[in-house]
Amino acid sequence: MLFALIKVYARLAIKIYCKKVIINKPDMLALQGPLLFAANHPNSFLDGMILTTLFQEPVYSLARGDAFKNKRFNKLLRWLHLLPVYRTSEGAENLGHNYTTFAACQQVFKRDGVVLIFSEGRCTNEWHLRPLKKGTARLAVTSWEAGIPLKVIPLGFNYSSFRSFGKVVHLNFGETISQSVIQQQEGEGKQFLQFNELVEQQLKQEVYEIHLTDIEKRKKIFRVPTSSLQKYLLALPAVCGLLLHLPLYFMAKKATDIFFDNDHYDSVLTLLLMISYPFYVALLTAFAAYFLGGFWGFFLLFFLPFSAWAWVQFKPTS
Repeated sequence: MLFALIKVYARLAIKIYCKKVIINKPDMLALQGPLLFAANHPNSFLDGMILTTLFQEPVYSLARGDAFKNKRFNKLLRWLHLLPVYRTSEGAENLGHNYTTFAACQQVFKRDGVVLIFSEGRCTNEWHLRPLKKGTARLAVTSWEAGIPLKVIPLGFNYSSFRSFGKVVHLNFGETISQSVIQQQEGEGKQFLQFNELVEQQLKQEVYEIHLTDIEKRKKIFRVPTSSLQKYLLALPAVCGLLLHLPLYFMAKKATDIFFDNDHYDSVLTLLLMISYPFYVALLTAFAAYFLGGFWGFFLLFFLPFSAWAWVQFKPTS
């Protein structure tokens, strides 16, 4: 029950934090498992958060193993449907734990569940597909060998920005990878190679290739047309939203600038805003109710999130 409530809140938060989430094949969100999404990884845990909010059913995401070292965090992350995957850089002695994680993924598949795996293996803020690791191929092939009718679908995450509030996100789904084509190859090594080649071919079509300095190309791809009437109607609440939320955004951004000036910046900033926002709304609502009367406190309770959304829709695409 608690997880469902958090998911609803996260869904609303993403609608405010992101100007628009555009999906090339919305029907993919209605697919039934067992299902494995093989994705690129440009924006840390925000990638998994966005996909999770779009699916009604739980989505299990694979995350970097070193985040699970602390026992309390381990329990929390697993409760949030995150499973650890270890890389060589995190110690060769930990690689054996990946078999336990893959076994857990297969249990999810047997319950007709959904798993998201980041096939590049590492998060990097860029508009570019990096070489794929073998983990996705290993999970898919071993699941097929276990008799699981797994569907594998490549998924491209694309963001208009990795540092700005009010971004546009494109989720581009590819076509299902055929089990029969992969199993025509003899030996796991050749099957892994064939699998990665097919996934890479599709991801290259779904992941945008944009140089970091090519701002004009980025603006053109992620442009969201806004009518004059819409801008006119949203102008006043948008300005109010900017002024009312500037203190909270400044504090969250300052903390993120100091401690997370890296590829996790956007995800951490989103998380800080999500955690602090209910307290911020409660504080302003109580302040308005005490000094201006109960009606204004009640009004502000609903106006605050609306004005934040209005500002994101009003401002130019980040």
